[in-house]
Amino acid sequence: MIGAGLAISAALAFTSSSSAATRSTPSRGWVATWAASPEAADPDPDEPLLKLDGQTVRERVRLSVGAERIRVCLSNQYGSTPLRVGAATAALAIDEASVEPASIRSLMFGGRTAVTIPAGASVLSDPVDLSVAHGGEISISLYFPGRVATPTLHAVAMKRAVVTPAGDVTHAAQVETQSRSGSWILVSQVLTKARPGQRLLAAFGDSITEGAGSTSGADRGWPSDLVRLQAAHGGDPSLAVVNEGVAGNRLLANGPLPSLGVSGLARFDRDVLSLPGLTHVVVLEGDNDIGFPGASRQGFALGDPAKAPSARDLIAGYRRLIAMAHARGVKVIGATLTPSEGVDMPGYYSEAKNKEREAVNRWIRTSGAFDGVVDFDAVLHDPDHPTRLLPRYASSDHLHPNDGGYLAMAEAFDFALLH
Repeated sequence: MIGAGLAISAALAFTSSSSAATRSTPSRGWVATWAASPEAADPDPDEPLLKLDGQTVRERVRLSVGAERIRVCLSNQYGSTPLRVGAATAALAIDEASVEPASIRSLMFGGRTAVTIPAGASVLSDPVDLSVAHGGEISISLYFPGRVATPTLHAVAMKRAVVTPAGDVTHAAQVETQSRSGSWILVSQVLTKARPGQRLLAAFGDSITEGAGSTSGADRGWPSDLVRLQAAHGGDPSLAVVNEGVAGNRLLANGPLPSLGVSGLARFDRDVLSLPGLTHVVVLEGDNDIGFPGASRQGFALGDPAKAPSARDLIAGYRRLIAMAHARGVKVIGATLTPSEGVDMPGYYSEAKNKEREAVNRWIRTSGAFDGVVDFDAVLHDPDHPTRLLPRYASSDHLHPNDGGYLAMAEAFDFALLH
């Protein structure tokens, strides 16, 4: 789905792609406890992360499993030039601008506090001791000593990052706010030491996976709700959950805007299969492949109707993802596509498009191609009007679930699928 935030308008410095930055870590006993897909930035004169010059950015991420030691991966995937990070810290978050003073830890890169990330590459910090509770939130502060020309972002963070006035305030307990952004910059993964029997579930999809339509800043998307549910039932410290959703993403085609990401097929290896400790992935992607062709938002054309994929095309794409995952020993759980009638986006929904969605869902449910199925469509649709979201689960755009809808999705997930 397209996100509400779319505006039409040893550490080692790795010199290859960002996926290479993580492939060396599984054998060393690390697992991703948080992740976000790197994205290119859309031109936007109001985005403060596109105007950074000698400033500090503080941004929050919530870990799915607790940690005693962490490593942080910074991605310059879409940078056109080397990017200098003058200092970086991690600390326990209090709010968007404040951290626990005693918890502030310098992030080092090969024993140095500063690092230059080559264009298209990533860096992984040295391990640092930081005790974080299960489901706890940390703040990562990054100081950019110079102008940031082409930052790598994650557009829809569903929480705000703070941009400070000029200067390195990475070690400040509370920072002054010059501006705020709804995106993350550079941070693509947080790793922690793996536990015996460790499992990692990656949620892969579009803005429904990201949590668009939920309460901003509250981590109320279904992957976060899944973490809370397991904690409420005694928790499972050996299960990590990360969110690799991209608003507006499509399985088969790149987005019409940079922030909507490259296709799911193109980013699956980088964003999912390269995750340290990965054992399972949930695939919820395809609604935008069906909905975008012939649709528009705020007058912006989202897709060519002449290039609309069929259910058969999407099924072929799913089979490719499954084959790629199985070749790595990763299990794939298929998620049914959710309804969209009533969305305020001309051309996104039609009866013909809904028939393609239903054909895809029949295949997901019955083909046996996936290692398991979670039927999100059955959970969210209105029994009296199956082409719409159930009103009590729908956000105001009638496309994305609300907090209650995302919780219902998490409650429908069978943890037995992860064994």
